[in-house]
Amino acid sequence: MKSDAVKKGIAQAPQRSLMRALGLTEEEMEKPLVGIVSSYNEIVPGHMNLDKITEAVKLGVAAAGGTPIVFPAIAVCDGIAMGHIGMKYSLVTRDLIADSTECMALAHQFDALVCIPNCDKNVPGLLMAAARINVPTVFVSGGPMLAGHVKGEKRSLSSMFEAVGSYAAGTMSEEDVYEFECKTCPTCGSCSGMYTANSMNCLTEVLGMGLQGNGTIPAVYSERLRLAKRAGMKVMELLERNIRPSDIMTKEAFLNALTVDMALGCSTNSMLHLPAIAHEAGVELSPEMANEISEKTPNLCHLAPAGHTYIEELNEAGGVYAVMNELNKLGLLHTECMTATGKTVGENIEGCVNKNPEVIRPVENPYSKTGGIAVLKGNLAPDTAVVKRSAVVPEMLVHEGPARVFDCEEDAIEAIRGGKIVPGDVVVIRYEGPKGGPGMREMLNPTSAIAGMGLGSSVALITDGRFSGASRGASIGHVSPEAAEGGPIALVEEGDLIRINIPEHKLELAVSDEELARRRSVWQPREPKVTTGYLARYAKMVSSASKGAILEF
Repeated sequence: MKSDAVKKGIAQAPQRSLMRALGLTEEEMEKPLVGIVSSYNEIVPGHMNLDKITEAVKLGVAAAGGTPIVFPAIAVCDGIAMGHIGMKYSLVTRDLIADSTECMALAHQFDALVCIPNCDKNVPGLLMAAARINVPTVFVSGGPMLAGHVKGEKRSLSSMFEAVGSYAAGTMSEEDVYEFECKTCPTCGSCSGMYTANSMNCLTEVLGMGLQGNGTIPAVYSERLRLAKRAGMKVMELLERNIRPSDIMTKEAFLNALTVDMALGCSTNSMLHLPAIAHEAGVELSPEMANEISEKTPNLCHLAPAGHTYIEELNEAGGVYAVMNELNKLGLLHTECMTATGKTVGENIEGCVNKNPEVIRPVENPYSKTGGIAVLKGNLAPDTAVVKRSAVVPEMLVHEGPARVFDCEEDAIEAIRGGKIVPGDVVVIRYEGPKGGPGMREMLNPTSAIAGMGLGSSVALITDGRFSGASRGASIGHVSPEAAEGGPIALVEEGDLIRINIPEHKLELAVSDEELARRRSVWQPREPKVTTGYLARYAKMVSSASKGAILEF
């Protein structure tokens, strides 16, 4: 066992003495040491229940003959961090989580791991760490929040942000906003729509690193505790069979994840995280693959914010495995891939029927014949830009309008809420990319303000930053190269005509090459917004969004 390096032989007596200080018995030290990476904290609603999940995992590990030992991972609540300097510290935690987990796992020579994440950067950060550490590993998330109920309709966090925009537009009273505030987020768990956290927890199932229900069983269900116990027991089986993340997170597994991503209509942030996880697993995942897969993958789900159904309804309809089984009818999955269940994808999804064709459309009757995410290119985004196509109203799939240019998120929000943005405009928010932000802030506030002001079907937003999974509308992010690196988005001027054609994957600035060359000749890099601390180091090391915003050395 790997842990023998810290517990076997006379030379390891000092290490054993420290383990005795932990209260471990000789019997416990004889068993495999299983690290339980718990993301529990008291500031993230999706993590406040992870103490119970952790205890359930420990029971499962112990029942199956292992010695569970807990250590922590951090997590940021993107909703609380939204709209201020705190959002600069969200994406950057993905690498802190991966690095710190690698340090803890290898310093203490754990034989296996159970990772307990839930929210946006926490899930990919731990998946990146699992790929690096490569000991038998199972994931079990904290589960999604139940949808709220306001004025007889189900609601989620995106509804809350849009309510603020409606108040600014004069179409909602302060009392109405307060009702939304009190009822939108009714339980613990990751926010109830197909936002980034739930997207990544569902894709963890698809990758094969989590058990069935990992992405969809609600946080408040006792079934979630049973799942956690099974995860603890299952990791011991993987240890006995020596099934590791490198056996599970193969190229074919990532292609499966991209395929189901398209069918579910996941957050555009998956196009940052899947390439970053793949990079750690030694798999190349280029953005262009997304369009290739999207062209043959039907979009089967319109979960909030794209539609009016929620993760709890996806769970009742059969969950991720039911979606996979639908896709398998078209032969779109690599069913031979090994998973953390100890079985192949094909074995896992066999017999997992679609119980509600209104929540999971059959492949014969999809929302669209192409997937939920599109990667755009053009002279405004020579590398890539990303849009959640399934959340764009039909009339905005092709759009042409004048650029309204802002060099930070705050200025754009002020203009939107001040009534200075009109139908037809294309709002451009730049210098918010991985380096320029730094940290590539989410733009839920401006997208929600646009929707709340009644402009969601007439105004587009383009940024080198990124979007919350709660964003909807013609919201095009991850524009690469970013403004801070001199990308064409830095050269856009007020009033320039911008052409968007999502079906044709095009994003064009209607300015001649000669004029762009002239503007480039006088362009000057901006002074860094942050010059000290972790963000300054991050800005120096982070790559383009088109590469998954990975850190390069």
